[in-house]
Amino acid sequence: MRKTILVTALAMGVGAAFGDGFGVPAALAANPVTAAQAAQSNRFGLPDFGDLVEQVGPAVVNIAVTQKEKARPSGGEEIPGLSPDDPFYDFLRRFGVPLPGQPGQPGHGNRGPRAQRGVGSGFIISSDGYVLTNAHVVGEGETEVTVKLIDKRDFKAKVVGTDKRTDIALLKIDATGLPTVRMGDADRSRVGEWVVAVGSPFGFDNTVTAGIISAKARRLPDENYVPFIQTDVAINPGNSGGPLFNLSGEVIGINSQIYSRSGGFMGISFAIPIDVALKVKDQIVKYGRVQRGKLGVTIQGLDRELAQSFGLSEPRGALISNVEPDSAGDKAGLKAGDVVLGVDGTSVGDSADLPRIIGDKRPGTTVKLEIWRDGKSRTVSATLGEMGSETLAETPGGGGDKPRGEDAGGKLGLAGRALTNEEAAQLGVRGGLLVERVNGPAAQAGLQQGDVVLAVNNQPVTTVQAFRQMMEKAGNRFALLIQRGGARIFVPIRIG
Repeated sequence: MRKTILVTALAMGVGAAFGDGFGVPAALAANPVTAAQAAQSNRFGLPDFGDLVEQVGPAVVNIAVTQKEKARPSGGEEIPGLSPDDPFYDFLRRFGVPLPGQPGQPGHGNRGPRAQRGVGSGFIISSDGYVLTNAHVVGEGETEVTVKLIDKRDFKAKVVGTDKRTDIALLKIDATGLPTVRMGDADRSRVGEWVVAVGSPFGFDNTVTAGIISAKARRLPDENYVPFIQTDVAINPGNSGGPLFNLSGEVIGINSQIYSRSGGFMGISFAIPIDVALKVKDQIVKYGRVQRGKLGVTIQGLDRELAQSFGLSEPRGALISNVEPDSAGDKAGLKAGDVVLGVDGTSVGDSADLPRIIGDKRPGTTVKLEIWRDGKSRTVSATLGEMGSETLAETPGGGGDKPRGEDAGGKLGLAGRALTNEEAAQLGVRGGLLVERVNGPAAQAGLQQGDVVLAVNNQPVTTVQAFRQMMEKAGNRFALLIQRGGARIFVPIRIG
């Protein structure tokens, strides 16, 4: 059975580029394409994108990347018509297809350095040669990037800067008087409206595909900073970094990823909103890199039951499950169990909103946080740190004989014991209850053997007796703060 995978649209090393508004080409400024103009030649009720493509096509570029590798396969037979220098060779290798020259395959060996080649897309955002594309298109290490225009001119490009978190790269070519794209407003786009992608799928320059916006603000696994635009526009390897246009000929997104079981298009594509790309571009130009604010808290989302256990009328905001010592959040007095409802007047509707809002602010910025604590709203100020590498708490360990667990939860259906001093020190906590057996409501809520219960409705757990007393007063709806491995999360409990 083939595995469903979320991949960047980079088979063959594909990429893309966007415009940010360094300048608007005279031709486009004088003759902007409007939705009405694009639709006036509709036939059989379907839109005709011909005028739009004529206007925007010259500003879309093909990006070729050559990256040196240390070793090259030698000996053995190659796949007929497919050499290691072919972009498809790298594409198949990325998706786990056994190929000659790989370990365990015919031809494995070392013939010295060889070059990897990739193809992607991009677009010109200023008449003096700035180009936007995906960071995964230009890659890492020693690379040679070539930008090819629709008029067959090609230029060696300088990588001005990249940002892996948003998958954005800014390039610069030595040219003037270039055609440029116009920037749109991704927030104003609507689900169901027509959009057009222009790029170089499989290396075919200036290929046009069209579809509709399927969803907005789509959150993808391990993506905290990009509210993706989901479309059904045909996006394939080589489209990465290419622009997504609305019917007014404005860029509203950068095509970046596809959801696929085969590595090719299957009806679901994702684009980075252009406003996200432009913020990254501005920081690269001004500071040479992207700086992001850091609050220093671990958060989780709230469902309806968890929200009710904290006294909220609806599931909104970001629930803090852990605060890093000496972080901005710690210095501001935040604690586990607080729910962040807003930042500087901007509502936090979902937990995924908070990293993006905080990340958009520069380190050293003081923000006002609206938080929910003990059944009421309050405001605190925090001066942000700088986002760096993330670390996880050490997993509980230790050896030797441990005390046996006892029935600790009564109606909860939980048996456990208090942490030893050594275990508490390893976790960095003052106390807690190590779960050894679960059944009933505890098992239904997802508690597991090995979890450590740290608090009940924000009240710290130190002994089994204290935990029993909390259970007697907790009622039928409450929340447990638990530590599982390196993560702390709140678990809503409902009795009966």
